[in-house]
Amino acid sequence: MNTEYCDPDERSLREDLAAAYRLIALYGMTDLVYTHLSVRLPGEAHRFLVNPYGFLFEEITASSLVIVDADGLPAQETSAAVNPAGFVIHSAVHQARPDAACVMHTHTLAGMTIAAQNTGILPLNQISMEFYGRIGFHTYEGIAADDNLSERERLVRDLGDNIGLILQNHGLLTVGSTVAHTFYRTWYLEQACRIQVAVQSTGVSPHLASEAYTLRARDQFESDPDQGRLSWSALRRKLDREQPDYRN
Repeated sequence: MNTEYCDPDERSLREDLAAAYRLIALYGMTDLVYTHLSVRLPGEAHRFLVNPYGFLFEEITASSLVIVDADGLPAQETSAAVNPAGFVIHSAVHQARPDAACVMHTHTLAGMTIAAQNTGILPLNQISMEFYGRIGFHTYEGIAADDNLSERERLVRDLGDNIGLILQNHGLLTVGSTVAHTFYRTWYLEQACRIQVAVQSTGVSPHLASEAYTLRARDQFESDPDQGRLSWSALRRKLDREQPDYRN
């Protein structure tokens, strides 16, 4: 597909999402060709952009992204393979949360380590405090598949109005209003997990910040008008210098 002929809004979303795929790869948060990042396209129809199945994240370009419907089936002519079962989690979240224009799901070492625990994200560091009380927890029910519609309901229930979800024995999920906003949350949720794993590895009892100051820090993060915009612009400039073909 040639993005030169896309609607301007679609082209912008394609470039943003392709950039996110490249950045997830660049910073070591991929699981080979598995997991997905998706974004809703403008309009009344439930249409989303997602990666073609079988491509490494470092290979994704704006034009290679595939438009799928709410069931994860191609809504455009494409020769690329699409994995509807892999879109199960995303479709459930997109349909239940109009504010979740973008959904990112990762299988990182730190994220999966925290997902194997029952503690959730602890207020161990200022970065972690942004997520205090804002991350849901979904009990493991096996590999998410398109034949388990009831799990979609429970997954949406467990996400609630949170900004992210720990998928027990599985991985992490984040949502946001834009690709930039969601990547920002994905990046820092990953950092919170890495910090927690590092602290736990010392064998020393950690100091947990008081709830009052944790809530104060969380509110400060929430009221920050930037919400990752500056860092996203900087990351896009980095890609434009080092991997400009993501825009193709």
